[in-house]
Order: sequence, then C-alpha cells, then structure tokens
Amino acid sequence: MIMSTMLHRATAFAALLLSAFYLALPATAADLSPEKIEKVLAEAHKAFKGVKDGANADYIPALDEVDPELFGISLVTPDGRVYNVGDSKYTFSIQSISKAFIAARVIQDQGTEAMLEQIGVDATGQPFNSIEAIESIEERSVNPLVNAGAMAAVSMIKADSPEEKWAQIQGTLESFAGRELTVMDDIYASEAATNDRNQAIAKLLDAYGRLYDDVPVTVDLYTRQCSVGVTSHDLAVMAGTLAAGGRNPVTGDQVIDEDKVPEVLAVMATAGLYDDSGIWLYNVGLPAKSGVGGGIVAVAPGEYGIAAFSPRLDAAGNSVRAQLAIEYVVENLGGNVFE
Repeated sequence: MIMSTMLHRATAFAALLLSAFYLALPATAADLSPEKIEKVLAEAHKAFKGVKDGANADYIPALDEVDPELFGISLVTPDGRVYNVGDSKYTFSIQSISKAFIAARVIQDQGTEAMLEQIGVDATGQPFNSIEAIESIEERSVNPLVNAGAMAAVSMIKADSPEEKWAQIQGTLESFAGRELTVMDDIYASEAATNDRNQAIAKLLDAYGRLYDDVPVTVDLYTRQCSVGVTSHDLAVMAGTLAAGGRNPVTGDQVIDEDKVPEVLAVMATAGLYDDSGIWLYNVGLPAKSGVGGGIVAVAPGEYGIAAFSPRLDAAGNSVRAQLAIEYVVENLGGNVFE
C-alpha cells in the first residue's frame, strides 16, 4: 500500500509537471519557422548518416535483414506542418513504440487509476524483456512500456473476441498515425516463431494474477501489434498527436482526451528508452519511446512531435542514429521540457 501510494504521488507529480509545460510553453520556446526546421533536419541527417555504431536486432531474424544504412527523420507541428528528410517513406515495424499508444488507449478507456493499479508506472531498471523484474518487483508487470506491462495492457483492452480486440489495437494506431496501417507479414511470422520469452513472461504474469485475458491470445495480439508497419512520417504524426494534446494535427481528430496526455508522457519519460531512459531524459529532456525496429518518437508538448529511424541499435536496444538525430534537433530547435 505504501509503495502504491508513493508511485501514485510520483506519477501525479510527473504528469502535473508535463501538463504545466504543455499548457504554458517555456520562455525559450522553439523557433519553428519552416526554414529553421528544414535546415536543422537536413543538418542532423547529414551529420549522422555516416555513423556505423551499433547493430540490427538479430534475435528477430527479419529485423536482422533490414538495410542498416536506412535513415529517416520526420517532424510534425501541432498546426499540421510535416517535414521529412532521408528515408522517411520506408516502412519498418513499429515494435515497442506501439506500447505507448496502446497504453494511451487503456488510460483513455479505463482511466489513470486502472493503469496505476493493474499494471504500474515505475521503471524497472532492467532490460525490457526481463523476467527477474517480474519476480523481484511487487507490482510484477511494473509499467506498460516493458514487455510484461505491454502484454498486460493488451490483455486489459475490453472486447468480446480476439478479432474485436485486434480491431481496437489496429484502430488506435491508425487514429494516431492518421491513415490505415497493416501488419508486416514477414516480421509477424519471424517474431511469432521466436517469441518463447514473451510466452514465458505472459504465463508468469498470469500465475501472479497480472494478466487479464487468455495467455496465447494476448501474446499473439501483442506480437501482431509490434509487427505493424510504419514510416518515420507516420511516427512523427503519432508523436505530434500527443504534442497537440491528443488531437491528430493532420486529420484534426481528437484521438484521446487532452487531460489524459500528461499521464502518457509521464510514463514515456520514465521508461521510454528501456533501461537507458534516465540517460535519454538527462541528455534530451523529452518524453520518448523507442523500438527495436530502429524507430524512436519524442514529444515536445505543444511544440512538435519528432521521429527518427535507423536500424542499428545500441546495447540497450535503441537506435544509435535516431538518438543522435533527435538530440541534435532538440538542441537546435528547442523543446527540452526542463529548460
């Protein structure tokens, strides 16, 4: 009970902080003229396209086959301006980036308390697919941005059938992206053939009473969710929707309520880049979410959403080039929520 109360207070404080930044932009608001944005994105792409550090995720065979030289950057402002550079139209799998938006769906439909009590919002300090974290931390699933919590979030979506639940998952991602999205069959098949660890995680959660639907159904839906194809352009629109208070800046649709956005951003700030989330927040100062497909999204509340994609990952599972590119853009456009 004490730990739950402390987590509630910490999450509420983080959400309040991010909400304050969103509602009242800092004095150092970004220079977001079209010329400035285009210049900075082009500089970032040129500066880091030659970086060879890291390697593709080889534990999913289909990801290991993606061209490691691909590199795209995209940015979307709340008024609907979209900027792209590099391989921004290349389709890759969304992977763990999807977790943030399914978490948003759960928060929207079931409220902030449901997320806090049934999953949790704290960081684990351990890898995203850790089994030890489930055993050692009382909340078990811990937060919706690690595999355990993400599968718990999938299991929480209310539906009468797996098909209806999938329609909600896919529809959520499409509403944030502003267009129809499809599953990449090769990625899905590859992940389904190699997801033994996720099956073990789901079974362990179920044993602790922290999974809320059938184990095989949940693992399959989660695997399919991670296999949805997106571009850096799509991801920037998705991030831009959070930056615009839940309103898709391209379609104009209100995807989630404005007052639910701070909680989503708080979880992203806490655990968005796996066990390197603190380093990211220290260096960049934006809520973000990465995926082992090579993508990263970041949100400057009220100012812009940004995404970058390149397949080579560091040891924590985060795209090396994407991190460098977004950090450069934030340094030169502004947007760090702590400045």
